Amino acid sequence: MRDLIIEKMYEWSKKPYQKFFKKNEPWQVTAKELILYPQDSLGFHMGCFLLKYNFEMQPKLEDHDVFHVLTNTGVSVVEEIGMQYYLLGNGKKSTYQFAVITIGTLFYPTRFKLFSSYYQRGKAAHHFYDLAFEKMLHLPIQNIQTSFNIK
Repeated sequence: MRDLIIEKMYEWSKKPYQKFFKKNEPWQVTAKELILYPQDSLGFHMGCFLLKYNFEMQPKLEDHDVFHVLTNTGVSVVEEIGMQYYLLGNGKKSTYQFAVITIGTLFYPTRFKLFSSYYQRGKAAHHFYDLAFEKMLHLPIQNIQTSFNIK
């Protein structure tokens, strides 16, 4: 039931967040185009991620999927909350992120140790959350992860 409530909150908040808070331009690439990138590239892995979960890229929210791919984080509600902790550890700060972390922590207090481990992993990584990922799609994913100590 908790997962369903959080998923509904996300669906209700996604469109206003995209429209009023995200100022970047949407990427001009599709999942089908991404899988045409070299197999070791961020773009290829991003395309595979989108196809595996039957997701479409959300305009202006593409970086979110990149975070999943780079950090090898799944898409369950608990993993989504964990990823926000990871990004907080990496230095990212936004109202939306704090809302996810606050609500997620209140809904899943028994998972705080897990969330803390995500935070520590993000803190150990070099600052990467605000890179121009669209320009990095051709780069080998392993090189990006190694360069930024993303584990």
